[in-house]
Amino acid sequence: MESHSITPEASINEDVNLDIYLDKSLNKEGSRDDDEIPVHSKLTENISPLDKTMSNSINESKTEEGQDDTKEEWLDILGSGQLKKKVLKPAENNFRPSRTWVCKVNIEGCLTDGTFVEKLNNFSVQIGDGEVIQGVDLALPLMDVGETALLEVGPRFGFGSLGLAPIVPPNATLLYTVELLSAEDEPELAIMPASKRKVIGNRKRERGNWWYTRQEHTLAIQCYRRALDFLDESTGEAYVDDDPGTNKTSEEDLNSLLEDRLKVYNNLAAAQMKIKAYDAALQSVENVLRCQPENVKALFRKGKIMSAKGDNANAVAAVRKASQLEPDSKMIRQELLRLVSLRNEDNKLEKNLYKKMLGQKNKPQETNTNSKKQIPWGMMLGSMAAVVVGVAAFKYRFM
Repeated sequence: MESHSITPEASINEDVNLDIYLDKSLNKEGSRDDDEIPVHSKLTENISPLDKTMSNSINESKTEEGQDDTKEEWLDILGSGQLKKKVLKPAENNFRPSRTWVCKVNIEGCLTDGTFVEKLNNFSVQIGDGEVIQGVDLALPLMDVGETALLEVGPRFGFGSLGLAPIVPPNATLLYTVELLSAEDEPELAIMPASKRKVIGNRKRERGNWWYTRQEHTLAIQCYRRALDFLDESTGEAYVDDDPGTNKTSEEDLNSLLEDRLKVYNNLAAAQMKIKAYDAALQSVENVLRCQPENVKALFRKGKIMSAKGDNANAVAAVRKASQLEPDSKMIRQELLRLVSLRNEDNKLEKNLYKKMLGQKNKPQETNTNSKKQIPWGMMLGSMAAVVVGVAAFKYRFM
């Protein structure tokens, strides 16, 4: 299967990809690990090269539509006109897949002008896991095994306002031919070999990375959570191969699963931060730090999360530790300076608040003290006045 990787560096928003850049900058050797969120927006393996020729199946279906539109009516799946389905070849049964089922499909997509977008043959997709565009994902449960259908996918359930440069322009409507070859229930993780769970889990993580670079953070979170299900080293017996009767997974294989799982948690935290789900993001980084207390990315993100929650003191502590582990990272130093400044401002506000509180309590006491100080002066003045009056009366009496 051919793939086409697109890396439009100039089109990536710097603020949106702050955490992506962090993944690169925190790498000691100056190169990004493939298992982290990529620096540039890229496609997964399912995107084919640009081609100006549309497949025969879609062209034929469009011709048939023009000749006899009554042959098969369009089904408006959501009632909004954004996702329509037309049966090109009906199935011989009424067997339909459900959510989380694994389907084998042939998929071919194009723009409405016939520009080729992608082609997937015998592709395995798990319904609801965001492994294909949303329009196809939503339509699969409405197809029978053996059916071939034409989908008209609006921008909302295709590539949206971002498009897919240079192939798909922003807000483009797509036409997809989908053939559902087979469908089966999700396999039991408890008896799935560790090697297979690792492959599937990392594939879902990579798809989450792809959604992340497209700023589809909710879909990225969904993919990351599914990846965690497959990368759980504590699930079942984790056999080496497909035969549960053989030897079990070695400690090295389990550690490898754990490493991949922690990478997913780190990326999950980054996506959760984007939607301001700070409590969930904090839990994700804590899961990393519980196993790797000196994980720099987790410490850095924890600092940003704590600051967003208003706890700049603990934010400084986390980022300071990250800075000690990666003293050459300019980004960490800048973040540490920012957090220290915020913490100092918090301390000043706190002191002023305490002063006001204490000042209000001392004010009545100061008034009472001043009153006590004024009482002796009043008595003295009264005594002096009495003496003056007495002297005057004495003189007047003997005059």
